[in-house]
Amino acid sequence: MSETSRIRRFPPWAWGAALAVLAAAGGVATAQNVPPAAAVRVDPYAVALRADQAAILLRALRDAPAHGFAPGAFAPPSEAALFSTPNPADRLASQRQLIGVTLAYARAVRVGRLSAGGFPPDWGLRPEAYDPAPEFVAALQQDRLPAWLADLPPPYVGYETLQDGLKTYREIARRGGWDAVPDGPTLKVGVRDARTQALRARLAAEDPRATAASGSDPNLFDEALAEDVRRAQRRFGIDPDGQVGRGTLAALNVPLETRVGQIEANMERWRWLPRNLAADRIQVNIAAAVLTVFNGDTPVQSMRAVTGRPGDETPMLQSAIDSIVLNPPWNVPAGIAAKELWPKGRAYLDANGFVAIPTGGGNFRLQQRPGPDSALGRVKFDFPNPYAVYLHDTPSQATFDRFTRLASHGCVRLQRPIELARAVLAGDPTWTPEAIDAAIADGKTVRVPLPRPVAVYLLYWTAYMGTDGQMNFRDDPYKWDALLLQRIAAGSSRQA
Repeated sequence: MSETSRIRRFPPWAWGAALAVLAAAGGVATAQNVPPAAAVRVDPYAVALRADQAAILLRALRDAPAHGFAPGAFAPPSEAALFSTPNPADRLASQRQLIGVTLAYARAVRVGRLSAGGFPPDWGLRPEAYDPAPEFVAALQQDRLPAWLADLPPPYVGYETLQDGLKTYREIARRGGWDAVPDGPTLKVGVRDARTQALRARLAAEDPRATAASGSDPNLFDEALAEDVRRAQRRFGIDPDGQVGRGTLAALNVPLETRVGQIEANMERWRWLPRNLAADRIQVNIAAAVLTVFNGDTPVQSMRAVTGRPGDETPMLQSAIDSIVLNPPWNVPAGIAAKELWPKGRAYLDANGFVAIPTGGGNFRLQQRPGPDSALGRVKFDFPNPYAVYLHDTPSQATFDRFTRLASHGCVRLQRPIELARAVLAGDPTWTPEAIDAAIADGKTVRVPLPRPVAVYLLYWTAYMGTDGQMNFRDDPYKWDALLLQRIAAGSSRQA
């Protein structure tokens, strides 16, 4: 399974509703989730708990660490306080405490632990508002607490596999974790180095397929070990050359607790997604710089992308592509023009197709004329968002050959944009592949409105499970994992 792990199957009516929401919102996906218990207005603290219901809640709270929460984060009262305390007022107070902890747990599992003020501007993917009290009361009254609790987590395979990964890495920690591989010269096939033994132990800590030393020389770096290294490099998004140089060594020596934190941070971000993703959608993993197209909730196309470099971060967001521009001009943002283009002088600007357009008061803005050498290439995909980012072609194809592809000003550059345009316009009798090619060859700027917007999600996945059941990790280039975990911890401290 890729970083664009599929959502669980939903009945056809659910997808129709999701698409209707997209259309009604003018192309911006807004999750609608009106729980069946929305009309219930009973005070949750006024409902008496039976002993069996309290036991169900206690089991769920004890299992809270399976959702990435720290042990004791949702500490309930003891069973003795709930059932054995002779004073009825004390028992009632313990029940109220259990209900309060349960409601806090439910909200955390459903929509995460950050308040609205805890989201930086670039985290444009925000969870929907959620009040667990009405559903909790209805579940109590209808005697379906287990079903309500089971429905709280994100309904995605990607979330469930992160739970599996968290369990695995906590078990690795229980067994003692892993030791760092000492620094030194590059390790590769044919090298004899005592560090090879440490390397084998490090790989085996995560990878059950890692091989033991063969032959009589445990210090020999052989081809079997090189294949183990390649497998690790693929999981880390590193060029799988089978050698342990500086980059691979750094990835191997990331502390275990950091990897656990990455899993927990990604689980938290899954909670920000709407409960029903559009079945036909485009997803971009910003951290891995990969775009995936889904049709009918099945990945059908994938390509490399280039996303924002640190300092020019690509924001997390959800929206919908409403038009495609063929042969787009580039209206250069004022900041980029001032810092990177005006200083190069008129000769450079003329040679690269830039024109200065008067804006009044003696001021000008830069625009690059359309063409194959334009920064936007031949195709641009527009979708409403407050960040002025979009998907687009680029004449700079060499960047796609790199395994680290965070190099843009925030927009997403595409490896095969014409292929994506054909996929988005598939079935349109006017815009056949031949018509698209002819319009591009004509050189004129043409905006093609989409009859139905296509949902697009820009997501930040730094930990996900691969198809082989192994965890994949990417660097945290924007330090958003670290920031998220810090803000969660700070919120927990304030509540303590």
